[in-house]
Amino acid sequence: MKIGSYQFDSNVFLAPMAGITDQPFRELCCRLGAGLTVSEMVSSNPKVWNTEKSKLRMIHSKEAGIRSVQIAGSCPNELAFAAQINAENGAQIIDINMGCPAKKVNKKLAGSALLKEPAQVEQILKSVVNSVNIPVTLKIRTGWCENSRNGIEIAKIAQENGIASLAVHGRTRNDFYKGYAEYDTIRAIKQAVSIPVVANGDITSVEKAEQVLSYTGADAIMIGRGAQGRPWIFREINHFLKTGTKLPAPSVNEVRSILLGHVKELHQFYGDYMGVRIARKHVSWYIHSLALLGKELGKEKGEGYTQHFADDRGKAFRATFNGLSSTSEQLEALDLCFDQLVH
Repeated sequence: MKIGSYQFDSNVFLAPMAGITDQPFRELCCRLGAGLTVSEMVSSNPKVWNTEKSKLRMIHSKEAGIRSVQIAGSCPNELAFAAQINAENGAQIIDINMGCPAKKVNKKLAGSALLKEPAQVEQILKSVVNSVNIPVTLKIRTGWCENSRNGIEIAKIAQENGIASLAVHGRTRNDFYKGYAEYDTIRAIKQAVSIPVVANGDITSVEKAEQVLSYTGADAIMIGRGAQGRPWIFREINHFLKTGTKLPAPSVNEVRSILLGHVKELHQFYGDYMGVRIARKHVSWYIHSLALLGKELGKEKGEGYTQHFADDRGKAFRATFNGLSSTSEQLEALDLCFDQLVH
């Protein structure tokens, strides 16, 4: 798959997720096989750019892989200016957020609320595409609600106004993340436009990845929550799509290396105070995914994972870990946990 002049080695992408797809996580997913990673959304409002959070989200020049930066807002001129600033800061692709279902975003007529306003969508796309010399992509949902599922209409507007690629989450805004993603609308969108289409929503296994690609005809898939605590899912899907066989589960030592490396990068990127706090949620996701991995592997191969990360012990470890307040304490706790697992 290509976006503009950029050719991707893998058609398995990391979805943008606020508070999750920061630079350390994006670079980890790149190393583990993600063909493209998209940043957390950056507000188009210049008034908030001086906050520490926004500053960290707007530095792109030293990142690995092709740098795609997502911007969010409702004003065409503000979004165009945000696109220009992020391009100057090293972004190679600009992605526009019209899929976020959060109420605080929607009440400003941003995110998926824009799907109710096709004329405003067109103005935004024209403004942003004409403001930069790099590809502009768009992420949407299938519509605002079940009775206004207008994804095809928005997709055609996107194509007519120079959008280079379209990612579609298979839920409406009113669905939030409830129930199951549907792929009929994504399939219909792919048939209605000629630009690349990326399918997103509930892709959490290698089998589901293959099924969604086959059913929708999408050019690529985008993994969101399925990568939380399981960043190796990208290489697993890549391998399965190429060979039809499953990779062995990561060893205890490899998981240890990935997890501790990730936590160290969070400490370094955010500093001691915020790094410790942000590491907590990632470690919680890792522990949850390892408990599931143990169950998948069965008693013989997965016993160690199951014993250490099953519900009760996993909850106890998370409670202890979340009470730690220093980087050294967090790393020591993880080391001890994996020492016990190995032995």
